[in-house]
Order: sequence, then C-alpha cells, then structure tokens
Amino acid sequence: MQQNAWIAPWDSQAGQVARQDSQPQALRILRFEGLPGAEWEDAIKHAPRPHLSAASGWYLTIQRAYGHLPLYLWAEGASEGSAVLPAFLVRRPVLGTVVTSMPFLDAGGPCGGSGRIADALVNHLVAEARRRGASRVELRCIRPMDQPLEPSLEKVTLMLPLPSDPDRLWRSLDPKVRNQIRKAERSGLTVEVGGINLLDDFYRVFAVNMRDLGSPVHAKKFFRTILETFGESARVVLVKKNGVSLGGLISLVFKDTIYVPWASSLREYASFSPNMLLYWDTLRRACTGGLSRFDFGRSSRGSGTYRFKRQWGAEEVQLFWYTIPLGGQRTPTISADDGKWLVVRRLWRRLPVGISRVLGPRIRRYLTQ
Repeated sequence: MQQNAWIAPWDSQAGQVARQDSQPQALRILRFEGLPGAEWEDAIKHAPRPHLSAASGWYLTIQRAYGHLPLYLWAEGASEGSAVLPAFLVRRPVLGTVVTSMPFLDAGGPCGGSGRIADALVNHLVAEARRRGASRVELRCIRPMDQPLEPSLEKVTLMLPLPSDPDRLWRSLDPKVRNQIRKAERSGLTVEVGGINLLDDFYRVFAVNMRDLGSPVHAKKFFRTILETFGESARVVLVKKNGVSLGGLISLVFKDTIYVPWASSLREYASFSPNMLLYWDTLRRACTGGLSRFDFGRSSRGSGTYRFKRQWGAEEVQLFWYTIPLGGQRTPTISADDGKWLVVRRLWRRLPVGISRVLGPRIRRYLTQ
C-alpha cells in the first residue's frame, strides 16, 4: 500500500466491531487522498452485485468535471472482509454544503463487507461531513441500511435480465414493441456506435431535450470526462436519419451489467420511434457481448419514463435514498425534477437552447440527483 494514498486511520468507537466472543476487534477505516487503488478494486471484486457507482472512475470524473471533493472510504476487519463507500462533498453557494453518495447517479452507499462494516463506514462519513460543515449526508442505496431514519422509496431502477441470444430477447418482446422497432427501421433510421467522436452529436440532442424538460443540462465536459475515464466501457449510441442525429444515449458497462443513465431524442421526430431503435440496438449488442443485465436507470413509479422502460419487460428494483440531517441551519433539497421547482422549470423551457447550454451546467453541478 502506498502511504501517500491514505490519510491516518479513523480512531473512534464506531471503528470497532464486536467479535462473537464480545471481544472488540479493530476495524481499519481509511480515506483515499488520491486515486483508489488495489484495495478498492479488491473490495468491489468480492462484493455481491456492486453497482456502477462503486466504480473507481467516478473519483476523477466528478472531481475533474465539477470540482467536487471526493470522500472515498475503505474499511477492513479481520473476519468481516472489506468494503468501500464513495462520496463527494458538494459546496453549494447560498444553499449550503452536502455530502452525497453518489451525486448524479442512481445509487451509492456502502459496497461489500458485512452490515457492521457498512454501518461503520456511514458513521465515519457522517463524522467527516460534520467536520467539513455539511448540513446533511445523502445516501442512495440499492439495499436498505440500518438507519433510524426512513428512506425515500420514491425512486426505482428498472432492470432486465438478458439472454445470450438476442433473438430470444426479440421473441420475448411485446408485439407492439417489435412493431415500433420495425417502424423505425422502415423509416430509414440507422444506428451508430462510438466514443468521444460522437459526443457533439449526442450533446446537441441532449441539451435540447433537457431544455424542453425544464431541467439544467450537464456540462459537456462531464460526459467527455466519463468517456475518457471509462474508455471502451463507455459508449455513445446515436440513431440517425439521413445523417442527422435524432436521438442518443450513453451506456456504461460495469461487471456483468450495462447501464444507460442518459438518453434523449428530439420530440419532433417521435413519429419515427427513434428511442425504440436506439434501445433495441443497445440491448441486442449487450446480449451478444455476454452481459447478463440491462439497467434502464431510475424512474418514479407511473411516470412516462417508467412506462417506457417497463414495456421492454424490465422489472423494478427498489432504491433506498436516505437523508441524514447533521443539525444547524436547514437547507433545501434541490432537484432537477422536484415539484417545488415547477415554476423555475416552466421558465427554463422558454430559454433559447444556446443560453440553456451556458447557464445549465453552472446550476446542474449543484443538483446532486
């Protein structure tokens, strides 16, 4: 282990776990000062179904794109295994400071190890957040935590198990879904897959769609840094007609799962069903690539995006979002899709796209959801 990669171990009662014989067993908790190394990867390797948020690449991606401070914790017990907890300190002008695991992603929270190690990591993160003046800690977990506060259950992710044969997946689709895909193909739509070379076309569509939804758009630098950091595991997929991009998505492969956190298409071309071909081609390639699960990303139950994802046969997986207040002045929760911001969203839809592309990233960097 490189000594300059760590700060000193945390010395606290929370850094202890109990043996079955009631004798205290020391639990090491350390924070990476630099890039997560082999210890991080080993913990993830042995974790059951680690989420994309645990990938070490986010350390550089979010730090470089938006300047937020990484708080990456690692813990190990002699008989408890090891676990990690990725998080970022987000200092928001006027609105105050929060610590989030993980900002801009569907999930986060502890990964690997036992429940007691997970609890110790959360306690450590809370102590770190309080020391740095944060008003709360946000934990977005794929499993329930042992916390006194009830989690928000508003969000679910939609997950589809993948067969190895795309023809088998095709036959399992509802006839209406297959007809929409055929309609896109008959309309002359084609699909192109690449990397940074396709980013401009993707972002052009994405920025328009986000403006139309009344939501500040991510910085193009955010997506460029993802593509640079994750390499071949990150792909841009475009659907085109006569060389013009009508829609696009960014997919990320982590372990045996392909994730699609960002996707958009232009509304004026909805009659061609570009989204259907876009997702079908990505699903097909995931099957032939040997991946076993397709994560469509989070939605609120009953929403339009929820219904779109469900039509592919995806099943909902509950997300557990915890907000741990740390005392002091209460600060509002800001969200790109929060009902409290409906007026702002209506005004945002009236902005010219060019202005929304300039102003959007300055706001989006502080919207941790």
